[in-house]
Amino acid sequence: MVIKALMLVAFLAITVLVGFLCRGSATDTKGFVLGGRNVGPWLTAFAYGTSYFSAVIFIGYAGQFGWKFGIASTWIGIGNALIGSLLAWVILGRRTRVMTQHLDSRTMPDFFGKRFDSKALRIAAALIVFVFLIPYTASLYNGLSRLFEMAFNIPYEVCVIVMSVLTGIYVIVGGYTATAVNDFIQGIIMLFGIVAVIAAVLSGHGGFTQALNALANVTDETVTAPGAFNSFFGPDPFNLLCVVILTSLGTWGLPQMVQKFYAIKSEKSIKTGTIVSTAFAFIVAGGCYFLGGFGRLYADDPSIYNANGKVVFDAIVPAMLANLPDILLGIVVVLVLSASMSTLSSLVLTSSSTLTLDFLKETCMKKLKEKGTMLTMRIFIAVFIVISALIALVQYHSSITFIAQLMGVSWGALAGAFLAPFLYGLYWKGVTKVSVWVSFVFGAGVMLLNLIDTLATDLTVFPVWLQSPINCGAFVMIAGLILVPLISLITKKQDTKSLEDIFACYKGKVTVPASQALPGDKESAE
Repeated sequence: MVIKALMLVAFLAITVLVGFLCRGSATDTKGFVLGGRNVGPWLTAFAYGTSYFSAVIFIGYAGQFGWKFGIASTWIGIGNALIGSLLAWVILGRRTRVMTQHLDSRTMPDFFGKRFDSKALRIAAALIVFVFLIPYTASLYNGLSRLFEMAFNIPYEVCVIVMSVLTGIYVIVGGYTATAVNDFIQGIIMLFGIVAVIAAVLSGHGGFTQALNALANVTDETVTAPGAFNSFFGPDPFNLLCVVILTSLGTWGLPQMVQKFYAIKSEKSIKTGTIVSTAFAFIVAGGCYFLGGFGRLYADDPSIYNANGKVVFDAIVPAMLANLPDILLGIVVVLVLSASMSTLSSLVLTSSSTLTLDFLKETCMKKLKEKGTMLTMRIFIAVFIVISALIALVQYHSSITFIAQLMGVSWGALAGAFLAPFLYGLYWKGVTKVSVWVSFVFGAGVMLLNLIDTLATDLTVFPVWLQSPINCGAFVMIAGLILVPLISLITKKQDTKSLEDIFACYKGKVTVPASQALPGDKESAE
């Protein structure tokens, strides 16, 4: 217990210290929100990865989807690495950095407002961010509850309060730079921790081969095919594909993820960040889902069932970790706390900056000066943390829903609303305001209906295959990619001159080394 407590105290002390050491970079809004667009490649890559993966992944998603899909749930982690990290950096990274700097855009709603010359779009996007980031933020605490009670016998309420206060301190004091530095430290812990945990869990079942053979013998009344849980695509390929789409393609439309590209320092940062964040995702996400794939081997553990005999998905991974050595369990606790605090800091910074810069300053606080803006953002960071903590406590005591459902609704609404207009807006001059409005209303509206459908037992709006927030989120993202170009073809285009001014940023010439272009060539990199 002493060793575990010392590890935890040391970790928490370092995170707060980093906040105070980085306070010099958070003296104005650009520094506070984007680190002055001067964040190096490794910090940017780890900030992207640690914001991506939290306790929601490690405890909630790994437990739920490992139970449902078996070892095939590893495909989710592979999709996160290839689509959610590699392709996101390749397709969005450079163009996002170039256009947002050209437009002097600091948030995603700010981008929509300036790219499509619409104050109303900026305000609407800010409201969507505010409404749908809160439930995701609340879900971060849930993954810690059983783990802390198991490791330290600490009540969930204490865990929530400590995590909230300490995260609030270093974000409020140090802003984006403190968040990025802490993300790097927390990311290193996550990398080593997940590898150690997988090795320990598998060795407890006789190694990888023996554990895989045991998984092949698992039966379930809903699955008729023998050996389904150690098969290539698992017992339910369609729903597995929906999870891959939501958790991988969804990052392209999440403001807290995309805004990492706003802060990129240089071309080198893009190249390094692409490689590092992809490798990080392979290890952390692939490792989490790979570990969760063996959850069925713990079907005899009574701790994973509730009073009614139903499986509590959030309890599966803690049950897998219960018999680990004390030092390793301490590492796991710090790992999960790292994952949660890094994502929480990113979410509250995104929420507060969006609400302040894109809503309040555009509506009722138009005369707000720089000092007032900074103070307002810091106040709202504290407000968002308090709200999310309260929601987490209410949910914990009332058992409203599983972690995956909260995250599914948030990701589906945000990515369903923003992904298509943001992606097309970076590449295509033909995107229209009307198509962006359609994407906003469709993505957020369908997910709200899905949430109502889930909570109201006597109401059925969706067909069976769309009732899951996961499937519904994947559907609205794909639908948005189809709707935006179709609507754009039949609606009024933007002013040609303003479009030329916006896309002029991509025509600027830059010199490159001979290793990238032959001497004497007139071509240069974008």
